[in-house]
This record gives sequence, C-alpha cells and structure tokens, in this order.
Amino acid sequence: MLTYLYRKITQHRGSPRFWLEGKQASRGGFEPGVRYTVTANPDKKMVILSVMDAGQRMVSSKEKGGNRIPVIDINSREVLQVFDGFETVRVIIRHQRIFILPGVVEIKRRDRLERLTKKMETGESISVGSISHGIGVLSHALHTGLKEGGINSTMAFANDIREELLDQSFTANNAWDGNTQLLSAPMQELALDGWAIAQMPQVDILEGGLPCSGASVAGRAKRGTECAEAHSEVGALIVPFIQLIQATNACVVLLENVPPYQSSASMWILRNSLRDLGYDVHETILDAADHNELEHRKRLCMVAVTRGMAFDFAELEKPILAERKLGEVLDQFPEDDACWSSFDYLKRHQEKHAALGNGFQMQIFNGESDHVGTITKGYAKIRSTDPKIAHPSNPELMRQLTPAEHARCKGIPDELVTGMGKTIAHEGLGQSICYAPFKAVGRLLARTLQKPIDYCTKTIVPDLLAAA
Repeated sequence: MLTYLYRKITQHRGSPRFWLEGKQASRGGFEPGVRYTVTANPDKKMVILSVMDAGQRMVSSKEKGGNRIPVIDINSREVLQVFDGFETVRVIIRHQRIFILPGVVEIKRRDRLERLTKKMETGESISVGSISHGIGVLSHALHTGLKEGGINSTMAFANDIREELLDQSFTANNAWDGNTQLLSAPMQELALDGWAIAQMPQVDILEGGLPCSGASVAGRAKRGTECAEAHSEVGALIVPFIQLIQATNACVVLLENVPPYQSSASMWILRNSLRDLGYDVHETILDAADHNELEHRKRLCMVAVTRGMAFDFAELEKPILAERKLGEVLDQFPEDDACWSSFDYLKRHQEKHAALGNGFQMQIFNGESDHVGTITKGYAKIRSTDPKIAHPSNPELMRQLTPAEHARCKGIPDELVTGMGKTIAHEGLGQSICYAPFKAVGRLLARTLQKPIDYCTKTIVPDLLAAA
C-alpha cells in the first residue's frame, strides 16, 4: 500500500460520482493519459481501477499551480451502485491499482445491523457482553427485562478484575449459561490482549458500569482530585472500554454510572467516540424512587444504539407510584439478639462533629420509614453515616442491615448474594444499581430491537477523515 485516503461519494447530474486528483494518483502510476479499466465487485462492495493499455477509460488532467495533475472522475450509476447507501469510501492506492471500498465505520455499522436483523428474523437469542460485571446485578436486570419484553438473551462473556465476584455471579446468576466466558482480568489488560480478544464473540449488547470511585462526589473529596480521570486506578478506564466496544462491535452499548460522571471528560470522550463509530447516544438519570424502590438511588444511564435503530428514553415505562414501608423488606430479629448494638463510638463521633458545626448526623430508620438512605460499597465497615435500623423498643439500640435486606432495598433478587460473606456481599451490592429502573430499560431495549431498522441512514464521519 502506498496511500490510504478517505473520500466522499457525491452526486452529479443525478448519478453518484467519485473524484480523485493530484499526486497520490500519480504514485500509483495513474498519470494523465494513462488508460485503465474499472471493475465493480458487488459482493465485496468494491471497485478496482487497474492500469491497462487497452483500458476503456483514460486518466484526464487539469492545471493546478502551474503543473499538470491527473484527474480520475467516475460519474456512473452502473459502476458506483455498489456503494448505494454509503456516504464515504476508503481509497487504497498501490502500484497500477486503486481499490475503492466503503468506510470501515459504515461496514461495521451494517455488519452489526445485519447480524441483529438475522437473529430477530430467526428468533435466535441475542448475545450480551458484560464489562465491570461485579456480581452481575445489571446483567440480571437487563436479562430479565429483555425476557419480559419478548426477547431471549444469553450472556456471551463477563469481565471483572475480581474473580470472587465473577465466581458468585457464575453460581447464582441465571444470566449465565454453559458457554459464557469468564474473563477475570483488568479491563485494560484484556483490551490489549489480541489473543483473548480473538476468542471473544461479537455481541448484540455490551453493558457495563465503569467504577465510579473517580467520579463520585465522595470519591473525589476523599482523594482531593479535581476530576474523575485523576483517579490513579480507574481514571483511564474509558480507553479500554472504548477498545472493547470496537472489538465486540455491539449493536447497543449500555453504561451506568453516578450522575456526576455525565459531566466528566471520560463521558465526553465516550459520546464523541460512539458518534464517530456510527452510534446515536441517549442519556437519562434514572431515579429508583420513580420505580418504587426503597433506596432512592440515582444513576446515569447511557444507551448508544447503532445509527438506524429507533430508541427513545421517553418510552421508558414507569410504574404507578405506590406507598412502601421499609418493614416490607426487613427480617425479624429477637429484641435480645446479638445484632443489636448501642454503637456508642458512632454516637460520640456524631456529637464531636455536631460540636464543630459540621452538620454530621447518623441515619436511623425503622419499619415505618418510606425509604432508606444510600447503602454503599463500604457498608460492612459500620460507618457513622450509613443507614441503621432502630430497635423496636429500645431507642438506644440499632443494627446494620443484612446483605439480604440490602438487596431488597435495591430491589435485587436475594439469590444474587446467597452464600456470600457479609463484607463481600455488601461490596457487590453497594457498587451496583437499583434493579427495577434497569429492568425497565431492558424492556425498552426489547421493544427497540423489534422495531424496523433504517440501513441507509447517513453516516457521520469525523471531519479529519472526510477531508483526507
């Protein structure tokens, strides 16, 4: 290969037109007056120009800057119809041959749409890949929502840096099947492992919840960082995430994170990258309170669909709001059970901060509470601001939520944490989502997948490539 260019297919007098002029044509031997042939290959969507003495066409020329330069002008519907629906093409120049092919972004866009269309026509299950899987709460909610919407799904692979979380999901999460690949590795290592990537299947949906510790208000305050990307461990994970999107060529990309992530540099990089890869990006903030969950957690939800698919968050179904009480999900413990404690050291901590005017206050709830405070990843550390449950008769006593109760507050099925120790269960749940809003997203995606697809939607190509 001597030259690699991007060019647009334009229109002239009602027919498609390909135009190439200048030194790059000369490099391939296409000088003014040289004859060449044009061969169209509809199956490969390719047009080949070959220098040949008996060629039916001749390179023309024009004066530019006092020099005579070659011009190749193909204005033929018969020849260029192989590019119908394509706006841009790659031009690969070799010695005495020029290859014209559709742009890579458009090829990959059409490939994933064709793959999806075939599955929808045959009833084959759609495939889902999971990044930053954790114990698989998002995967389970999505899997359930899709099924409720009439779409069967299988989990093609699950990636997480923590093998013990993947092992729990493998054991308890019915989104897995016998062919699901368990990929326990740092995301950045996986994205750079060409061999591993070659073993991974392309998927219809890629979902993930990139670690939020760099973007959350508490995480930034704790580390004194100015932006999410300054986090030394997770700040750069948007890069391998985009690499995995490219490698798996998913029709749909679903990302969840804390609301502040929406204004991060990482999110802007992701939006713009997805646009350039042929996706339309949709975003909303999901409030679990709108879906009758007891923990009123808010999460950013981004759904990027391949251009040509119809998606609208305005169609997301929300239930009729119902009055709920925390007692619905609480287990009953004897009043003299060892789980009850005065937590005197936490009370002293509260008094100390109150004296300093810090507005510090413990969160204590009971069975009549209509919600519970946010239950975080570090809940097992028994920290001052984490929710506690008041003793039914002794105001001096309280207790921690159990992992099962924690799960129910988020609407997460108990079985996802069955058999786990308290610490790791709270970690898996605390870094997760509230269940119902994302199950609703799964149902919305099921309807989206069943809508007609527009294959001829114009592709947005970065200006840098279009001007090459």
